[in-house]
Amino acid sequence: MTETLDIQITETSQSRLPQIDFENLAFGRTFSDHMFIADYKNGEWTDLRITPYQNLSISPANAALHYAQSIFEGLKAHKNDNGEILIFRPEANAKRMIKSAERMCMPPVPLELFMESIEALISVDRDWVPNKPGTSLYIRPFQFADDPFIGVRPSETYKFIVLTGPVGGYYAEPVKVKIEKHFTRAVRGGVGAAKTAGNYAASLYPARQAQAKGYHQLVWTDGQTHEFIEESGTMNIMFVINDTLVTPPTSDSILPGITRESALILARDWGWKVEERPIKVDEVIESIENGSLTEAFGIGTAATISHIAVIGYEGTDYQLPAIETRKISNRLLDALTGIKMGQIEDKYGWIKKIG
Repeated sequence: MTETLDIQITETSQSRLPQIDFENLAFGRTFSDHMFIADYKNGEWTDLRITPYQNLSISPANAALHYAQSIFEGLKAHKNDNGEILIFRPEANAKRMIKSAERMCMPPVPLELFMESIEALISVDRDWVPNKPGTSLYIRPFQFADDPFIGVRPSETYKFIVLTGPVGGYYAEPVKVKIEKHFTRAVRGGVGAAKTAGNYAASLYPARQAQAKGYHQLVWTDGQTHEFIEESGTMNIMFVINDTLVTPPTSDSILPGITRESALILARDWGWKVEERPIKVDEVIESIENGSLTEAFGIGTAATISHIAVIGYEGTDYQLPAIETRKISNRLLDALTGIKMGQIEDKYGWIKKIG
């Protein structure tokens, strides 16, 4: 790493690493020894520091608590057989976070600060990066308003923090999903294309209702007509219909997924038919019924590829073809995993190495 930013480092006096069971890692429950923090005040990012992982002290009037000026990213690091740490497409996350900040009226974290904060933090906590199959170091950069003020306006101060933690798989098995025709994740003109906390809060109630009926997640439809497929749970969604990889186009109601974009690049380079176009719910159901839909899957950072085994719609559960028959999604999963782990050549310059 090229040292261009002054990052002060205070290391923990006692690592929690010996307490961690790397054979049984849950997702999002274990955090590494340190975290990165920066403060935005007087128009600039200041006091760049790495400290032991600890609780925060904030005012009860903190603006983010009241008005949800909060954005985040999610990315992963893996360790290859040579002990090098590989991060998948961090620059893309940095650029997306800048766009999220602009939409949420927040000062963007410069790309250089985003990148160096992650590199410095992982260098300190490099022993926390697991190397067992199916595991990774999850990286969570986030930014939130920090003004102790409950007037409705953009905050004048902010915090940017990066947490990391070793994780196992997000979904261990293929999922059962339900097409949602009432509740909405995001609408046109809203903040669906920003990775902001409120989008996820809005999804919790309908997702819980679906889970009570035996579904893992929802397939979200558009907020105006509920006729068109948009996303699957917290991921983008893809189908294989008539041997064509089909996915909804990104818009201001659909998050531009980095794993989604990577899969489309791979698929086109392999010569597959790819269509980014609106997909009607009726088309999906008809394609299942006539056998032309052979694959459906969520795609995102947490799970990479999450195979959909069952789609529920208007009281009927439609069984999809067996996972082992799915040539496209399985090849994408193998390729993306291989690139991330350093087992397949990275022809696209997607991997950032930390020696």
